[in-house]
Amino acid sequence: MFTLPHVLNPLIQQNQRVLYVLLFQAATGTLLEFGQNRFGVQLGITAVLHTWSQTLMDHYHLHCIVTGGGLSVDGTKWVSSSSRYLFAVRALSKVFRGKFCAGLERLYRGGQLQFHGKLAAMASPSAYQQLLLQAVSRKWVVYSKRPFAGPRQVLAYLSRYTHRVALSPRRLLALDPESLTVTFSWKDYADGSKRKTMRLEVKEFVRRFCLHLLPERFVKIRHFGFLGNRQRQLRVAQASTFFNRAAPPAAAPAVPAESDRVCPHCGSNRLILVEIVPRVALAVAAMPARALDSS
Repeated sequence: MFTLPHVLNPLIQQNQRVLYVLLFQAATGTLLEFGQNRFGVQLGITAVLHTWSQTLMDHYHLHCIVTGGGLSVDGTKWVSSSSRYLFAVRALSKVFRGKFCAGLERLYRGGQLQFHGKLAAMASPSAYQQLLLQAVSRKWVVYSKRPFAGPRQVLAYLSRYTHRVALSPRRLLALDPESLTVTFSWKDYADGSKRKTMRLEVKEFVRRFCLHLLPERFVKIRHFGFLGNRQRQLRVAQASTFFNRAAPPAAAPAVPAESDRVCPHCGSNRLILVEIVPRVALAVAAMPARALDSS
């Protein structure tokens, strides 16, 4: 998960489309570069944009599902990563920060960023450079989770994140028409993920919810690397050949013939299995009559 520092939130609010695209490019470009440098292959990435926190404030981050390895350029080799480790998050964080800030600088010089209202003063070169300095001086958060256990877990993860909106109906608790407030539940991750409630004025609730309406026709789920739309059909088919090769059929377990049954005491192979008597029954049968009567 790649998270942008909150100091950039006002700028992102006024430039959602171009900065959401830049977030996709910087995060996935970082992963693809690490995959090429470390393994010499192209990774497969599925990325999902999220813009909210539990309290509906702006919290811009990208969830990425990354393949544990990748495909060579010519499609003739698959290189797997460790089952427990892919890349160091500190190194990812530094490269991600560099790519995003370099992209911000290009957008500013190209006149593609908007500065309205309270941000108008930030349009000057000196003020904008100060903003970039504040962003660069902060630690950018990149978080990595352990690998999925299998395809079902991947689908379960995607189902939770792909079509989720900022606030699900089950979190809405009450609407007070007299005080014009809305009450909803939220998880406080800074306090052990405790479930808490928050009450906001209707105007503030609507304002926060509207922060997370995406630009028209903006695609928030995107695929990169060998899962990218332009080459996915060919590259996935190439990758599948390394996982769909039929394993040699397992040998059928040998069934001992009647003549193979050997007595462990006399060595005779002329045994006929009549019945297997449970151990408890044997123990009871071996008990003396007096013991049976007393029980």
